Amino acid sequence: MNQSPPAIETESLTGGQAVVKSLIAHGVDTVFGLPGVQNDWLYNAFYDYKESIRVIHPRHEQGAGYMALGYHLASGRDAVYNIVPGPGFLNSSAALATAYGLNARVLCLVGQTPRSTQGKGWGVLHEIPDQIGIMRSLTKWAEIVKSPSEAPDLVAEAFLQLHEGRPRPVGLEVAMDVLKKEEDVDTNVTLRKPTHITLDEDAVNQAAKLLAGARRPLIFVSSGAIEASNEVVQLAEWLQAPVFSYRTGKGIVSSRHPLSFPVPAAYDLWKEADVVIGIGSRMRMPLLKWGRDEELKIISINVDANDHNCIAEPTISITNHARPTVLALLNALPKHGTPRKPDTEMLETLRTGWNEKVAYLEPQATYLRIIREEMPDDGIFVDELTQVGFASRILWESYQPRTYLSTGYMGTLGWGFPTALGAKVARPDVPVISVAGDGGLMFAIQELATAVQHKIGVTVLLFNNNLFGNVRSMQENLYDNRVIATDLHNPDFVKMAHSFGANAARVTSFDGLRSALREARGESLPTLIEIPVGNDWPSTNRFKSLPKIR
Repeated sequence: MNQSPPAIETESLTGGQAVVKSLIAHGVDTVFGLPGVQNDWLYNAFYDYKESIRVIHPRHEQGAGYMALGYHLASGRDAVYNIVPGPGFLNSSAALATAYGLNARVLCLVGQTPRSTQGKGWGVLHEIPDQIGIMRSLTKWAEIVKSPSEAPDLVAEAFLQLHEGRPRPVGLEVAMDVLKKEEDVDTNVTLRKPTHITLDEDAVNQAAKLLAGARRPLIFVSSGAIEASNEVVQLAEWLQAPVFSYRTGKGIVSSRHPLSFPVPAAYDLWKEADVVIGIGSRMRMPLLKWGRDEELKIISINVDANDHNCIAEPTISITNHARPTVLALLNALPKHGTPRKPDTEMLETLRTGWNEKVAYLEPQATYLRIIREEMPDDGIFVDELTQVGFASRILWESYQPRTYLSTGYMGTLGWGFPTALGAKVARPDVPVISVAGDGGLMFAIQELATAVQHKIGVTVLLFNNNLFGNVRSMQENLYDNRVIATDLHNPDFVKMAHSFGANAARVTSFDGLRSALREARGESLPTLIEIPVGNDWPSTNRFKSLPKIR
C-alpha cells in the first residue's frame, strides 16, 4: 500500500516574517543592521520576533558589515548583517570585500526597490545598476528572494553555501514589496548539511611518507587551519617542525609553544628546507618573495582546489578540510617512521636570531608587551593599519585561535574599531582591545554612539600623531619629501569620547597605559585611551622586502 506524502504545514507570513523565522531556524540570534524604507517590513518582523533575535544597529552601513565580520571572526559562528539597497549596500561593500578576503561566514541581507520598478531606469530611491551582480562579485553565492514562499528555501541554501567547501560570504536580496507581501509559507525546511568530501587516502599516504623522510620540514598555517589547532600541534611535535603563521593564522599554535614562530622568521630556514607543508595556507610570502628550487617538495592542504597551484605547483595536493586531513596524516606517519627528537639547538638559534632581528622595533614592542600582559589568554586583539598594528603581525603573542583579528591581505583601513565591536558582541565574556591610528579611527568614530547605546565594552587604544603616518613616512623617505595630503586636523578625542558617553583618558607613559588598561577592565561602556606619539616609528617594511634565496 502506497503511503501518502506527509502533509505540508504552512503558515500565513509576510516576506519579512518568512526571512526572520528562517534566520532563527538556522540559529541566528543577532543581526547587525540599519532600517530604512525598503526594509520596513523586515524590521516589522524583527519586532515580531524580538524575543528570539536582536538587532544591533550601528550609525553607518559599513559598521553593520564590519560588526558582522568581527562577530564571526571572534566566535566562528555564522554572522548576518542587513542594509538598504543602493548606497546602503555600497557603503557596506568594503566590509563585504574584507569578509571575502578572510574566508568569513557572513550573510549580507540587502533590500531592493519594488520588483515592478527594477531595470526600468526610473530613478527610484536607492536604485543602482545590477545590485545583485555587484553582490555576486563580492560573495561566493548570492540570490534573489522573489516571493515569501521562497524565503525558507533560499535562506537554507545561503547557510549551506556558507559551510560548503571554502567558507566565504553569501548574499540575499529581497525587494520591499516581497518583504511586505503575505502568503502561505512552508517553514519546515530541513537544515542542509554540506557535502562530505572524500579524503584522498593515496595522497595522504604519499604526504606522510614525504614528511617522515624529510630532513628539514617546515609547516605554514593560515585561517584554513583554524579549526585544526590541536591536530596541527600534534603534527608539529611528531615532526619537530617549526610552525609559521602570519596575521590570520596566529594562535593556531600558541606563541608559547617552542615550535611556534611568525612567518618572516622562516627566512633563514627556507633555503635549507626540503619539505614544506601549507595547511589552509597558500604560503604567499615564502613562495612569492623567497623563491623555490627544484629540490623543495611542497605539500598543499586546502579545501579550495584552486588554492593549490595559484602561486606554485605543489608536489602533493590534498583537497579537503584541515582537521580530517591532518588527523589522517597523523595516523599514516607511523607507517613510515618514528617521531623525531627535538632539535633544541636549531630552535634556540632560530628563536635567538629572530629576537635579534626585531629588537629594533621600539616602542611598538613595549606597547604590545604591556597590552599582552594586561589581557587574559583568551582576550581578543584587533589590529589596524597603524604602526603598532603592523608590528603586531610579527610581535604579538597569540595563545588561542580567534584571538588575533586582522584584515589579512585586504588591508582595509578603518576596519578595526567596528570589527572589535562585533567581536565583543560575540564574546562578551572576554576583553576586546582595538588598536588604531587617528586616521583609521575617524573612519568609524561614530560607532562610539553604537557602543554606548548597546553597552559594548571595547577598549580602543588610539595612537595619535595627527597624520596618515605610514604614508607620510613613505613620502619623506621614498619620494624625496614630496609631502602631500597626509596632515590631519583632529578633534580632542578624549572630550569627544566623553560627549558620546564613553570612558576616555589620555596617557603619556608606559605606566600610564598599564593603569588605564586596568581601569578599563570589566567596563560595560567603551573606553578610548589616547596615546600621543610622534612619527618616528621604526618600520616593519624590511620584512616585506627580503631578497629571494632560491
